[in-house]
Amino acid sequence: MSLITCPDCQSSEVVKYGKIHSGKQRYRCHSCHRQFVLKPNRIKVSSQVKAFIDKLLLERLSLAAIARVIGVSLTWLQKYVNRKALFTSEIMDIPPTKPTNLTLQCDEMWSFVGSKANQKWVWLAIDADTGYVLAGYIGDRTRNSALCLWNRIPVSHRKHAQVYTDFWDAYQGVIPKNQHHPVGKETGKTNRIERFNNTLRQRIGRLVRKALSFSKKTENHISAIFGFLHHHNESLLV
Repeated sequence: MSLITCPDCQSSEVVKYGKIHSGKQRYRCHSCHRQFVLKPNRIKVSSQVKAFIDKLLLERLSLAAIARVIGVSLTWLQKYVNRKALFTSEIMDIPPTKPTNLTLQCDEMWSFVGSKANQKWVWLAIDADTGYVLAGYIGDRTRNSALCLWNRIPVSHRKHAQVYTDFWDAYQGVIPKNQHHPVGKETGKTNRIERFNNTLRQRIGRLVRKALSFSKKTENHISAIFGFLHHHNESLLV
């Protein structure tokens, strides 16, 4: 008979300690007081594995693919993603600066949740010089969404910004006329945000136009996108 040891401290000072609800024998370690069963159906996922999962969630991988690679159940992974969504902020962290002569580029990008009939537009405002995402909003394509995006840009930045957008009507009346510059793609004045939108589609599977890894819940859709936006801004600080 093989010697039973504690999975935490590897001590052999282990005794039987009743049974769990399924009838499996439970053990208790005298050294660290850990209670455990042999070959548990539920395996505890370590913090190191969770950190690796967080990195994989930033790549163009479906949850099913991540579950296969890591060796966790898809049910557990979905619950983990749902918990992350509760703590993902929709307000961007911006390094403390004194913005002067600030150039912003704004754009809106199509996406959907559940079905293509349920459209969710991703509105972004990016600093053309530094590449920082200053604000984001996910909603419809109306003026109300444009206003929500504008209000999420810090007041200090809004006051000093010259803003370049496409000719979408929703921006009219939201961005002050003396700051707003609607332009076409041929001018190159919105190149940075258009390139960043392409990066989002390359890195976030939920945003790929023809893919099976679309979001089924709005909360997870928002969390996945803002999680990547925060990662992008943090990477610029390194």
